[in-house]
Amino acid sequence: MEVLMNFMERHLVPIASKVGSQRHLVAIRDGFIAMIPVTMVGAFGSLIKNLPLKPYQDMLANTTVGQQIFTLGGDLWWGSLAMMSLFLAVSVAYSLAKSYEANGLQAGLLALCGFLVLSPQTADIVTEAGEAVSGWGFVPWGYVSTNALFTAMVVAIVTTEIYVRLSKVTWLTIKMPDGVPPAVSRSFAKLLPGVIALFVIGIIGIIVKLLSNGLFINDLLSTYLAKPLTGMADSLGGAVFTVLFIHVLWIFGLHGANIALPAVEPILMELGGKNAELASAGATEGYHVFAGAFLDAFVYLGGSGMILGLIIALIIAGRRRKEMIALGGPPACFNISEPMIFGMPIVLNPIYMIPFVLAPVLCTITSYLAISSGMVAPVLMAKIPWITPPIFSGIMATGHWTGGALAAVNLIISIVVYLPFVVADERMAKKRLAKQQG
Repeated sequence: MEVLMNFMERHLVPIASKVGSQRHLVAIRDGFIAMIPVTMVGAFGSLIKNLPLKPYQDMLANTTVGQQIFTLGGDLWWGSLAMMSLFLAVSVAYSLAKSYEANGLQAGLLALCGFLVLSPQTADIVTEAGEAVSGWGFVPWGYVSTNALFTAMVVAIVTTEIYVRLSKVTWLTIKMPDGVPPAVSRSFAKLLPGVIALFVIGIIGIIVKLLSNGLFINDLLSTYLAKPLTGMADSLGGAVFTVLFIHVLWIFGLHGANIALPAVEPILMELGGKNAELASAGATEGYHVFAGAFLDAFVYLGGSGMILGLIIALIIAGRRRKEMIALGGPPACFNISEPMIFGMPIVLNPIYMIPFVLAPVLCTITSYLAISSGMVAPVLMAKIPWITPPIFSGIMATGHWTGGALAAVNLIISIVVYLPFVVADERMAKKRLAKQQG
């Protein structure tokens, strides 16, 4: 451990310090941190709806009070995590503008406007009668949810940079008479830079749609990023590539699981169904390994990035993060990782992005080899509730105690992977504090 820590201090920490001080990355980090209350509300809203206890779910389904509680959970989620990209556009633009000592509120509103300018204005909807109609004025939910975080970050940065730079052009500043209230005067002073910035964003959107046959930025990302996963086979390489793909996207603010879902889920469901048929027939071989609930049972322990391993590593060596442990721990027990991903944050974090990718990849390799060698029972469930707590999910997916044991081993692996990085983060924080006090 000490050798690894010395290596990290010599090579990784200096790079992380430089990257961590880059203006735009700091704005993204601060933007995510500012949204911790929003992500926590969304996480607990999801928990209220999906808590995997049968008596509780029966109460939600069969009582008037339960139905209202279910509605409350859905409303909390809808007003928070479901609209994540809207909030991020504002918070990143605000943080970036403040770093330039510019008007943060105005920059945030301009970024939000620019983000909506790039969103589609029509959508195909299905009526209660089952009739498909095309309507104007509907923004599809996928364009404002966590699926669009990367777009929100880019739009916020581009819009703010244009706005800030044009604000420094003297002849673009509108000077109001002395009797005008200061708030009105400040708003009009930067009117032209804001208008020009939004026109530029709008023109970029038109160009993108013309070059892509009407696709929007989100459509391009979802369409082309997921292509490498199409037809992914049951193999160790295929499993590792899928997990690597999902988590690399996450660290850049792209919801890797949602992008990969359309390409990967049908394959996993099909192979999981075949495993269930083999089990029903009493077969002893021929089972697929990367199948069914493989990811939920053995890789998403605490959510994407094996976040439960990070929580435990923080408990062991990251006492400075007591608030994040308290806030992120309970949701992570039910595989809700957003509070930690956005609260630490892990997105574009030069320290935590490494174990966030490495831990799931190592656990994927361990799980594949353990199942293929016969040490662990194969996955027999095509799908399990995603909110099923870790270890129990392994037992449920395989129908055997060895599935739970493998999940427990993977959890230990993830803790070991995260520990050095937690220690390195603690040391960096102490050095920053000493420098500030000195």
